[in-house]
Amino acid sequence: METVGSLLALGASFGFAAGVSPGPLTTLVLTTSLQRGFASGARVALAPLMTDAPVILLSLLALGSLPASFLRFLSLAGGGFVCYLGLKTLMESQGASLTTTDTEGGPRDLWQGFAVNTLSPHPWLFWVAVGGPILFDAWQKSPLHASAFLLGFFPLIVGCKMSIAWLAARGRRYLKGPWYGRVLAVAGIQLALLGIVLLWQAFETASP
Repeated sequence: METVGSLLALGASFGFAAGVSPGPLTTLVLTTSLQRGFASGARVALAPLMTDAPVILLSLLALGSLPASFLRFLSLAGGGFVCYLGLKTLMESQGASLTTTDTEGGPRDLWQGFAVNTLSPHPWLFWVAVGGPILFDAWQKSPLHASAFLLGFFPLIVGCKMSIAWLAARGRRYLKGPWYGRVLAVAGIQLALLGIVLLWQAFETASP
């Protein structure tokens, strides 16, 4: 029988894995932190707190019955947006100069993190296939059991991504000369490739 403690640990395990795994949101946290510092990267890292609530609700209502066309649309929209961010970062890397003072992105950082995480199929797939059933079963036991899973998950996923933002922001001061632009270019290429992967997944699911 699952206890409150075991659900807390299970949620933390999933949160840690999602927090450190490579993907569009993690890469966006990196690129934003490199460009504008920790505060901007941290705002992007908060995206799961804004996006996952409606995803969880819809996943619990659907619980595996979301049509493939919906996930395919998310892959297409998310892939296109992530490709755009990658190409934008790649263009900005040309002649980029490092400033030791953080610059404010403000609502733009939150918006980009929100859009990337909402349009990525990965949160939807996780909550429909894995997190949703666990949360549903936990709720059947008690609201405390369900809350334990969520309290384990969200601090870890956000905390890990904020740690990545902090490390990237700290590390950028050691990038001298053209290396800053080169690192931004690599991050931009990675974002573009992740976007292409999302587009490929959409076309793959569309094929018979």
